[in-house]
Amino acid sequence: MTKKIEKNMLRERAKPLPEVTDEMWSKVNSDFTSLVEEFVSVQSHSPQTKKQYISGLRQFGWYVHDSMNDKPFYKITKRDFLRYISYLRDNRRLSSSALNFKKACVSSLCNYIENVVADDDDNYKMFRNFTRGLPAIPKNKVYQKVKVTYDEYQEMMKILEDDENYLGMAWLATAFNVGARRSEIIQFRTEILSYDFPDDATFIYSHNVRLKGSGEDGKVEPYMINREAIKYMKLWVDKRGYDSEYIFSTKYGTEGNQMSKSWADYFCTSVLSDMLGRRINPHLFKASCVTYLLETGIPLEQVSKFIAHHENVATTISHYDLRDFAEEKNNIFK
Repeated sequence: MTKKIEKNMLRERAKPLPEVTDEMWSKVNSDFTSLVEEFVSVQSHSPQTKKQYISGLRQFGWYVHDSMNDKPFYKITKRDFLRYISYLRDNRRLSSSALNFKKACVSSLCNYIENVVADDDDNYKMFRNFTRGLPAIPKNKVYQKVKVTYDEYQEMMKILEDDENYLGMAWLATAFNVGARRSEIIQFRTEILSYDFPDDATFIYSHNVRLKGSGEDGKVEPYMINREAIKYMKLWVDKRGYDSEYIFSTKYGTEGNQMSKSWADYFCTSVLSDMLGRRINPHLFKASCVTYLLETGIPLEQVSKFIAHHENVATTISHYDLRDFAEEKNNIFK
């Protein structure tokens, strides 16, 4: 039985922020909504980052509408913004990283207004970025990142097989062996399964996948997919009973459509976490894949470049290498 992580080592889960619907957004001060739309339209963010910025700015706009009597944006002060941060931190229990992102959204908008809008709008002639100079947000204790071991991977695969959860097996085999993010896994197309896989090869390349990166196109590269992942991709496609352009798809009516990113969140929270008796999330699998390969002796530079798709090994070391180096530590004082 896998040991459970002590509850007191984990930060309390954040309360999900309510979605700011189009109807709610229409009630927000029209000057602010126009500024947000203008700001977002001229940024070179990736589509996903753009969505996150829109969400973050909508959250702030609704808070100003609901809690500050829809105060005009040019009248908002540092003290006002600290009220918003307090709401996110104390009421919604957001992590420090989430708080910093919400702050960054508003700060970027403020910079745009200060540098561009102020020249043409009298209301903003004297506007200054009210997030500048505020106290840094203290980094709080985050969820302990515990790698998924190869034995745990096999244990979960066995349970999923007993459940005849072939989609779950395909996703888990891909996440653990390939190391792709949840937004990249759902891009894998069914055509991969028709690629030639020579007997003496240990992997095949996928088609190009849009990776994490700025801009509309972002960073585009293929992933290395090993036989284990291909085996369970094929099993799922053979069992699903419908055609789809994408391997990871869900059926609506008679058609199979590309899976949403949120499916992985549900799968990890509601299925895999119960199997291991600790919190599992999709982001953990890239680090687990990287760590497992490093533990088997694959050089860091190769894992960083070809599996993690990082430009610098420092990124791999800082965020994805979860080795504990227990043996090396034991040798220090000999």
